[in-house]
Amino acid sequence: MRDLAPVLKAYDIRGLVPDQFDEDTARAIGWAAAQVLAGGSGSLVVGYDMRPTSPGLAAAFADGATAAGVDVVDAGLTSTDQLYYASGALDLPGAMFTASHNPAAYNGIKLCRAGAAPVGRDTGLLEIKALIDDGVPPAPVAGRGAVERRDTLGGYAAYLHGLVDLSGSRPLTVVVDAGNGMAGHTVPAVLAVDGLTVVPLYFELDGTFPNHEANPIDPANLVDLQAAVRERRADLGLAFDGDADRCFVVDERGELVSPSALTALIAVRELSRDPGAPVVHNLITSKAVPEIIAEHGGLPVRTRVGHSLIKQTMAETGAVFGGEHSGHFYFRDFWRADSGMLAALHTLAALGTDPAGRPLSQLLAPYERYAASGEINSTVRDADAATARVEKTFGTAPDITIDRLDGLTVEHTGTPMWWFNLRPSNTEPLLRLNVEGADHAVMERVRDDVLRVVREPGEGDT
Repeated sequence: MRDLAPVLKAYDIRGLVPDQFDEDTARAIGWAAAQVLAGGSGSLVVGYDMRPTSPGLAAAFADGATAAGVDVVDAGLTSTDQLYYASGALDLPGAMFTASHNPAAYNGIKLCRAGAAPVGRDTGLLEIKALIDDGVPPAPVAGRGAVERRDTLGGYAAYLHGLVDLSGSRPLTVVVDAGNGMAGHTVPAVLAVDGLTVVPLYFELDGTFPNHEANPIDPANLVDLQAAVRERRADLGLAFDGDADRCFVVDERGELVSPSALTALIAVRELSRDPGAPVVHNLITSKAVPEIIAEHGGLPVRTRVGHSLIKQTMAETGAVFGGEHSGHFYFRDFWRADSGMLAALHTLAALGTDPAGRPLSQLLAPYERYAASGEINSTVRDADAATARVEKTFGTAPDITIDRLDGLTVEHTGTPMWWFNLRPSNTEPLLRLNVEGADHAVMERVRDDVLRVVREPGEGDT
């Protein structure tokens, strides 16, 4: 049995197959998850992505869970948000076999409790590890659970259509880059809508990712989509990651739309249905996001980065929606789970029903108020020392406020407006920098000044 410690991440289990994570490990996790998530009785729902190792790992997990006396609903090929739908609609704990945007050699498990409630290191993963460390007993002779195959794709598509109606939209052409990931499975079902022309890129399910990595946060993986949008004169482009829980949008010019602008757009739409509701945003979204939420009568709620924290905060506040700058979007009416497909539907609906018939770039212009750097990673020997140098350099200047909700956030409250956040990686010797300014010149000046301090002579950078 592999040691679980190297593959136990903050929000999931993920590692190289078979060196760090294999079927024996998946079987043991299935047995332990049956105790922790299902209490040793009832059922679990299991889905998996298109990676070559996913079906075998999912089957091994199901074997471990049924050995513990728990029934398994086998949902087969699913996107992660389709698995969340199954967990919510069936009110069952769930396991999704995927390594999301990671390269082909990786795989892992995203776990949730009934109703798609998140499971992270401190909310179940460490308990699962402790049970495995104590020793997995042999499979019982009697009392083994059963496996039932159930297709959830049709129900998933119908549920999404019930949340976002595209029937009143003007005709649109959308290029979709599935990256050979699970959007190639879900998009044909969800976007089969009258008046919507879908131009598919890389819809063939292939977990070896023969065309490019299914990681749209890397600009290199958007090049084909951008070119296709321009060539086809499409209204917009959509890019999904490998398990299709994240969505990135390209406008009609082929320019990447800021996920913060999408957060603001969707927040306004959700607030029109539920005036005055809280909306959650993490601390590296644009300053425009809380401004726009408040301007439309909502209550902006700022939180740390990470899906478990967003979902927990949404539950505590009753928030109608939550957005992260990483391309994750969370919906109260989708069990507070993240869904790239729901974000895509909201974007299509907003564009298709705009009374002025504006192109996407013009529709979103009011939400793009400031200049952002995007996330910049620096490799450092001592993240704490580098952060302390930055705080010492910037923290005593006039009109400066500092908070430590997640890493170090420094904000200039005077004119011109700027702020930056510097956060350590959970798993690597990296510092992650996000900067925003009143305009590009201000942002670039602050960005370069902070990086100069972080990357003192002798420090590497990436």
